[in-house]
Amino acid sequence: MSGNFGNLVLGFGGLPTYFAIGGDISEINGYIVHTFTTSGTFIPSGTKDVEYLVIAGGGGGGSARAGGGGAGGYRTATGLEVTAQSYSVTVGAGGGDATSGSNSVFSSITSTGGGRGGSADGSGGAQTGGSGGGGAGLGTSTEAGAAGTSQQGNAGGHGYYTGSTQRSGGGGGGAGAVGQNASANNSGDGGAGSASSITGSAVTRAGGGGGGDQLSGEGTGGSGGGGNGGRDTSISATAGTVNTGSGGGGGGGDGGSGGSGIVIIRYAI
Repeated sequence: MSGNFGNLVLGFGGLPTYFAIGGDISEINGYIVHTFTTSGTFIPSGTKDVEYLVIAGGGGGGSARAGGGGAGGYRTATGLEVTAQSYSVTVGAGGGDATSGSNSVFSSITSTGGGRGGSADGSGGAQTGGSGGGGAGLGTSTEAGAAGTSQQGNAGGHGYYTGSTQRSGGGGGGAGAVGQNASANNSGDGGAGSASSITGSAVTRAGGGGGGDQLSGEGTGGSGGGGNGGRDTSISATAGTVNTGSGGGGGGGDGGSGGSGIVIIRYAI
């Protein structure tokens, strides 16, 4: 837990007239912003309505011609009342290879970890999450993408199979759009993330991971930090960007890890 009160107008006794501690604290455009990139505690001095952005950890991409990981659940709103007490803040970790992400939590708000991408090597199918993982190009069939959570994210795209020479993974769902379906010679791109101006300027986070491919046409990660898909063993899948809750790319071999989440709280000075 860190931060300082910068240039705030101070009240009696040298403290701000209203203040809170926890996370990395900054003053931006008439707001105090608390940014948690790791888990911690938010402690306000009294009752206040706050704005929040709570993003869960992104899902890891699947293994072997696999689906991209889904982005972590994305929840944001104004008007959440906090009072003079300690609030635990949990920043969800991104999932590893073929593993779903972890939830992020602040007060009554829980964002669901992103779903893992489906795997063609027996590691498991695409899973639901804040956004759902993309389906794999299985050895005998096409796997559907997994569903996202209502008001948190979107579904992943389906995989594609045309025999032993072509297996492609679907893109993981993003906070702003579904993952793309795979097609012949092309894996699906990850779904786009969503933009928030809670830190003063628009930043896009929570993109889905691109699908992995057997021969060519690996998918691109969705805007906001989604990892790119891999190709067989020649091109490695990449991870989702840290503290964006983005999904990892589906692997031609191993899948890319999902990006860790983030929690941001702000209130007017």
